[in-house]
Amino acid sequence: MFTPKYPTPDTAPAAAPTTPQTAAPAPVVQAVPAPAPVAPVAPVPARPTVQLTAGSTLALVGGGAAVVLVVGAVLVSMLLAVAITAVSVAVVAVVLKSLLKDLNKHI
Repeated sequence: MFTPKYPTPDTAPAAAPTTPQTAAPAPVVQAVPAPAPVAPVAPVPARPTVQLTAGSTLALVGGGAAVVLVVGAVLVSMLLAVAITAVSVAVVAVVLKSLLKDLNKHI
């Protein structure tokens, strides 16, 4: 169960050594200019337009409300954690002060 499983070795045939071949010079091709367009082409807008339907607007509003609720819940829980920590530190301080005061009375 805990022994390693090794993959099977590749069974591809070994590649034959290649011999360098000399390349013939490429023929020179003259560039022919393209003919001018017959009809003017409408300019393409730089950014695509976004069309909002009623359903997509409702989805955006719902998603935004969900984000606000989640962020609010996280912030409130963090504030609550800080408040609980502050109260517990204050209680510990009062108890230590009382213990030290009692210890000084008996000495």
